[in-house]
Amino acid sequence: QVQLVESGGGLVQPGGSLRLSCAASARGFSIYTMGWYRQAPGNQRVLVAAVTSGGSTNYADSVKGRFTISRDDAKNTVYLQMNSLKPEDTAVYYCNAFARLGISSGSYYWGQGIQVTVSS
Repeated sequence: QVQLVESGGGLVQPGGSLRLSCAASARGFSIYTMGWYRQAPGNQRVLVAAVTSGGSTNYADSVKGRFTISRDDAKNTVYLQMNSLKPEDTAVYYCNAFARLGISSGSYYWGQGIQVTVSS
């Protein structure tokens, strides 16, 4: 089984920065794409940013130029550096990973979510 544990959320003023971390416990698994999603109250969960095992990245238009996703494969950890935060970035942020055990077809795994609130 793959477990994802997020950290680094909290309350920040508009214009401020936060860095989210997601550590994967995935003994025996190979982890491929990792990403961050967010869900604001009353809204669907949407992709914020993703990074493949090869290092290719993808961002939602709303965060391009402000957020940076990165990963440390030695630590099985993905990061989301969030700068110039806006009130509309307020949401629960979820870590996501696609992992495969051996030659199995693989599955997507989710963290428990972490709150990010941008407010003065």
